[in-house]
Amino acid sequence: MSATSRRSAASGQAVVSTRHAYLLLLSVIVLWGANWPIMKVGLESITPLWFSLSRLGMGAVTLFAVLAFTGRLQVPRRGDLPVLFSVSLLQMAGFLVFVNMALLDVEAGRAAILAYTTPLWVAPAAILLLGERVDARKAMGLALGLGGVVVLFNPLGFDWSDHAVVRGNALLMLAALAWSVAILHVRAHRWVSSPLQLAPWQMMTASPLVLALALLFEGDATIAWSAELVAILFYNGPIGTAFCFWAAVTVTRSLPAVSTSLGFLGVPAAGLAASTAALGEPLTATLIAGFALVAGGLALVNIADFAGGKRRKER
Repeated sequence: MSATSRRSAASGQAVVSTRHAYLLLLSVIVLWGANWPIMKVGLESITPLWFSLSRLGMGAVTLFAVLAFTGRLQVPRRGDLPVLFSVSLLQMAGFLVFVNMALLDVEAGRAAILAYTTPLWVAPAAILLLGERVDARKAMGLALGLGGVVVLFNPLGFDWSDHAVVRGNALLMLAALAWSVAILHVRAHRWVSSPLQLAPWQMMTASPLVLALALLFEGDATIAWSAELVAILFYNGPIGTAFCFWAAVTVTRSLPAVSTSLGFLGVPAAGLAASTAALGEPLTATLIAGFALVAGGLALVNIADFAGGKRRKER
């Protein structure tokens, strides 16, 4: 075993060929993109908090089993506890709960776009809090991306009088913000275990909070069990959470950062396409223009981040 392979095995990293990494990236784009209309349909039979809890529970059990089978399961180290709790609260619980609640009132394709605006909120916070530098590309990317958000909320294409829709869109922005704060902590954290090794523990830690919220706010909710709902829950747990998280970590470890960052921009595009095809959601001019600006802005921000990271390594 090479030194690189030994370090990878010790840190829980997966090493795959470039070809397989790109196939995994494509599978994540398709599976996560398709999950937006799937979640929308699932919420017709199960309430948002119970849906969130089932996804976290099934995802955690699957990842625990995979890590145990591959000999990489370990108890979180003390040095990782801060990021374990922050990701559990903000990403695993906060992001998931906000998104599921928002999907009750927001079209799945639009929800996918807004949820993936996260890098737009990470970038300025990283500049202010982590001292990251902003260059012309990042500034232009932020301007384009924020312009896309403005387009998506312009009064000609967005009904500000519909309070349910406004609330749903606000929850999506909160979801993106919660995820962005988690990313900031992840960037600043000095890892002891790998993100993959911590993931099931983070899901398990988030579950009691979501369970308490479900019992408090949806304790008397009725779940309409059916073969379709079971399939949706299975898709969201072992596939959409466990497999996709493992695949995303593997891709991140195996491909250049810029390829990974730009590749994951395909998720909201796939979500928009899947929602239009499966649910018949309209592709309005506002939606298309907003998505184009947001995607273009995110691409520039990611390229600028990659270039900045490369320059720092060369010093």
